[in-house]
Amino acid sequence: MTVHTGTDALPLTAEAFRSVFRHHAAGVAVVTAHAGRPAGFTATSLSSVAAVPPTVSFSMSTSSSSWPVFQDATHVGVHILAESQRDLAAAFAASGPDRFAAPTRWRRGPQGVPLLDGVLAWLVCRIEATVPAGEHRLLVARAVAAESRPAGRPLLYHDRTYAGLSDT
Repeated sequence: MTVHTGTDALPLTAEAFRSVFRHHAAGVAVVTAHAGRPAGFTATSLSSVAAVPPTVSFSMSTSSSSWPVFQDATHVGVHILAESQRDLAAAFAASGPDRFAAPTRWRRGPQGVPLLDGVLAWLVCRIEATVPAGEHRLLVARAVAAESRPAGRPLLYHDRTYAGLSDT
C-alpha cells in the first residue's frame, strides 16, 4: 500500500490524485453545445445535483478546444452512453478531429443543442453557473428537456478503460 500525504504548502501530486480515482468507476456521458459551431466532449464527471429543480453538474478543462463554445453557450446537451458506444466515447474524448462528422449521427434539438442519436438518454440543460476549479470549470445546469430509452446498459469508465456492466 502506498500512502501519499500533502500539506497546504506541499500539495498532493496530480499523479497520486489520479491514482486514487483510477479505482472509481464512473458513468460515461458526452456533453455537447452549439455557439457558432457544434462542440462536445466525453465526461465522466457528470453528477445529478437535484431532482427539484432538475439540476446536473459536470466539469470541463479550459484548455479544451471545445471550451470557447461552451463558454459562449446558454444550453448544453447531456448524453448518457450505452455500453455499445465505446467508439463514440473515444471519438469525443480525442482532440483534433471533427467529432460531429460521420459516422457520428446527430441532429439539432431544443435550443439548437446537438443531440446524439442512439444514446440511452439525453437532457437539454440551461447553464445556470460556471465555477472556477483549478484548470477546469464546474458547470451547473438545469434540465429543460429529456428523453430516455425504456431499457439499456450504461457505459462505464474505470482505470482508463471503457467497460460495460456485462464486462464485470
